[in-house]
Amino acid sequence: MTEKPQSGELFGVPYNFDRPALGRMVGAYWQPGKGMFVEKPFGIGYTLNLANWRSWIVLAVAGALFYQQKHADEASEPADEPVEVVVEE
Repeated sequence: MTEKPQSGELFGVPYNFDRPALGRMVGAYWQPGKGMFVEKPFGIGYTLNLANWRSWIVLAVAGALFYQQKHADEASEPADEPVEVVVEE
């Protein structure tokens, strides 16, 4: 019986199911000279390259949107007061 490959590419999307190592994990997220997206150290697809300045902009925008949504949800909570409904016939 042949062994299945633990890493490779399927339909242009990289995958890697080798046992993760600390050095490989750190090295995968910090690759100076590479683009904004790099192959994930474990799993399927791509991840952000933290050595690229564009990745920090993406993280800042995502954090700002999360912060805005969290505070908008807190402000829009309904009060525990009864509501009067008027029905006209």
